[in-house]
Amino acid sequence: MKRTLTVCPYCGTGCTFYLVSDNGRLVGVEPSTTHPVSRGGLCVKGWNAFAFVHHPDRLTTPLVRRDGVLQPSSWDEALDLVVARLQAVQKRHGADAVMFASSAKATNEENYLLMKLARAVFGTNNIDHCARLCHSSTVTGLAETFGSGAMTNSISCIDQTDVILVIGSNSTEQHPLIGSRILNAAHSGTRLIVADNRRIRLSRHADLHLRHRNGSDVALLNGIMHVIIAEGLADREFIAARTENYAALAEAVADWTPERSAGATGLAADEIVAAARLFAGAERGMIVYSMGITQHSHGVDNVRCIAALALLTGNVGRPGTGVNPLRGQNNVQGGCDMGALPDVYSGYQKVSDPLLRDKFALAWGVTKLPAEPGLPLTRAMDAASAGLLRGMFIMGENPMLSDPDQGHARMALQNLELLVVQDIFLTETALLADIVLPAACYAEKEGTFTNTERRVQRLRKAVEPPGAARADWEIICDLAGRAGYSGMRYANPAAVMEEIATLTPIYGGIGYDRLDPHGLQWPCPDRSHPGTPILHLEHFSRGLGRFSPVAHRLPAELPDDRYPFVLTTGRTYFHWHTGSMTRRTHLLDREEPRSFIELHPDDAARLGVRERDSLLVSSRRGEVRTEARVTTMVIPGVVFMPFHFAEGAANVLTNNVLDPESSIPEFKVCAVRVEKMP
Repeated sequence: MKRTLTVCPYCGTGCTFYLVSDNGRLVGVEPSTTHPVSRGGLCVKGWNAFAFVHHPDRLTTPLVRRDGVLQPSSWDEALDLVVARLQAVQKRHGADAVMFASSAKATNEENYLLMKLARAVFGTNNIDHCARLCHSSTVTGLAETFGSGAMTNSISCIDQTDVILVIGSNSTEQHPLIGSRILNAAHSGTRLIVADNRRIRLSRHADLHLRHRNGSDVALLNGIMHVIIAEGLADREFIAARTENYAALAEAVADWTPERSAGATGLAADEIVAAARLFAGAERGMIVYSMGITQHSHGVDNVRCIAALALLTGNVGRPGTGVNPLRGQNNVQGGCDMGALPDVYSGYQKVSDPLLRDKFALAWGVTKLPAEPGLPLTRAMDAASAGLLRGMFIMGENPMLSDPDQGHARMALQNLELLVVQDIFLTETALLADIVLPAACYAEKEGTFTNTERRVQRLRKAVEPPGAARADWEIICDLAGRAGYSGMRYANPAAVMEEIATLTPIYGGIGYDRLDPHGLQWPCPDRSHPGTPILHLEHFSRGLGRFSPVAHRLPAELPDDRYPFVLTTGRTYFHWHTGSMTRRTHLLDREEPRSFIELHPDDAARLGVRERDSLLVSSRRGEVRTEARVTTMVIPGVVFMPFHFAEGAANVLTNNVLDPESSIPEFKVCAVRVEKMP
C-alpha cells in the first residue's frame, strides 16, 4: 500500500491526510497527526474523502452534443470545438459576450490559469467563481474597513481567546474541526456567544444564545455597539491610535438603544446588554462568522458592522482576537487570491490600474489587457437570461443547484449559444452543456489549496485519473495553445506557482520547496519570509482601520399572508455543497439520504404535520416536495432546508435579489408557504 499526503477537498478548514492506495485504487485515509489545524482528527466527510474518487459515474471521455444528445468525442475534437465556438461567439457579439466561471474546488494554479486564459487569450475580464455566492461580501466589506478581505487570525487563536462571538456560522456542521475546537475552548473556560436563531450544536454550549430574526444582524450589532459606547467599554486607546471615522460610528449607533435593537431583532433588551458586556469585557475577543452573515441583500453591511465591533473593542492584530470569516469550500480563499474575480488580478491587484495592467501584459506577452471590470457571476446569469451574454465556460461548479432561483438559472444557461462544462461528474449543470470536458479530481493531480486561515498547502497525486480524464490545468493550457497563445506552456504546476509568485506580492515567497510540512500563510512576500499567522499586527493593510457605519435594512422579501414562513438555507454535517461528491459516497448518503425541511412543533401542529410527512414548499419562484422534520432547532415562523438535494432543491425557492455592492444573492431569507401533501 502507498500513502500520499494531501489536503481534504471539502470545506475551507484545510485538514490534511494520507490517501491510502492499493494497486492504483484508493482504499482509505489516515489523518496527519502533526498538522496544526486538524491535529490528527477528521470529520466524517474527511474520513470518507476517498470514496467518490472511483465512482462509476466519473466522467472518462469528452462529450459533445450532437442531435440534442451528449455523445463521446476525442480530446482533439472537443477542445478544437470549444476554442472555435468561443471565438465565433466573440466575433459575432464582442469579447465580453463570453464568461469564464472558475472553481473553489480547483487548485490555485488552475484558478490562476483560467483567469489568465480569460484575460490574456480571450480578452475579457468576465471571470468569477463561487466566492460570489458565499464570501464576496467579506472581500468587499473587510477590504474597505481593514484593507484585506481575509481571515485576520489563525485557527490556533481559538485556543488563546477569552470570548468567542459566533454569528451566522453553524461551525460544527460546516467546518467540523473548527467547530470542535470552539467547543473544546468553551469546555476549557472560554466564554461563548452564539448569534443564530437555529439551535445549533454550538448554542447548547454557549454562555449566551441570541436567537435574533433572520436578516436583523445590523440591528443586533448596532445595539451591541451602542451599549459598549454608552457604558464606556470601548477601547479608546486603540481607537485613537489605529482607527478613523469613529465619530461617524458613534453618531450612527447613538439611537440604537437596547430597546430599539430588541424591537428589530426579536430579542430581549437585556440579552443585547449582556452580549455587549461579555464581549467588550474580555481581554481578547474573537469573532467567527460565515454565510449566515454574508448571504444577504445587505451582506456587505453585516460585514462592516462586524469589523466595526472588532475595532471598537481593539480586538484586531493580536493573538486570540480578530475577524475570522470561515471559507466554505476547500479553495475559495485561493480562488480569490488567484484573481478569479472580475475586477482584480492575482493578489487583489486592480485591473483598472494601468500600471498593473502593463505589468501583467508584459509578463504574459500580450500587447494589452481589458481595463473595465467584468461581470460578477450572478450578474452574468442575469445577462445570459436577457440574451446579453452568449457563451459560458464553467469549471468545477454546479450553478443549477448552487444558484438562487433555479428556474432563473436554468433559463440563463439554456439561453446561451454555447455552454462548456469541465467537471468530474455529469452534474445537473453539465447535463445542459454543449461540450463536457472530463477533469481529474483532487486525488489525481498536483497543486496547492489555500485554506480559510490563508495557509497555502500542497496536494499530491495519489492515483491516475479515470479513462481519458485530465487535470484542469492541463486542459486549460491545451485550450490556450489551440487558441494560438504560446504563453501557457508549463512542465508542471510548480512552474505555474513560480509565475504566480513573481506577479503576486502576497505569494512572493511561496514555492513548492517551502510548503513542507504544513504550508505557509500569506502574506509571504519573499523567500526568506516565514509567513504571517496574524494580520494587521502594527497597522492595517490600508493604514488605519476604518469605521464604516451602516443603517439597518430589512430583507428584500418578508413573509405575508400568502407566504407566511421565512425560509433559510444551509448545509448538513454529512453533505457538502451540491452533493456531487458526498452523495456518491455510500456512508454519507446513507446517513442523510433525502431532502428535508425543519419546522417548529407549534407550526407543525397548526398545519397538522407530523415527522416525515410529505410537504409541498412554495415561494414566488417555484415549489419543491420534501419531508418534514419537526424540531425546536428553528423558531416559530422560520423553516430551514439544506441545498444539497437535486430532487428537493432549496434553491428552486430562494430569492435572486443581490447585494448592490458585492452581487451576492440573499440565500438566507425568503418567504415561503408550507402545505401538507395528501
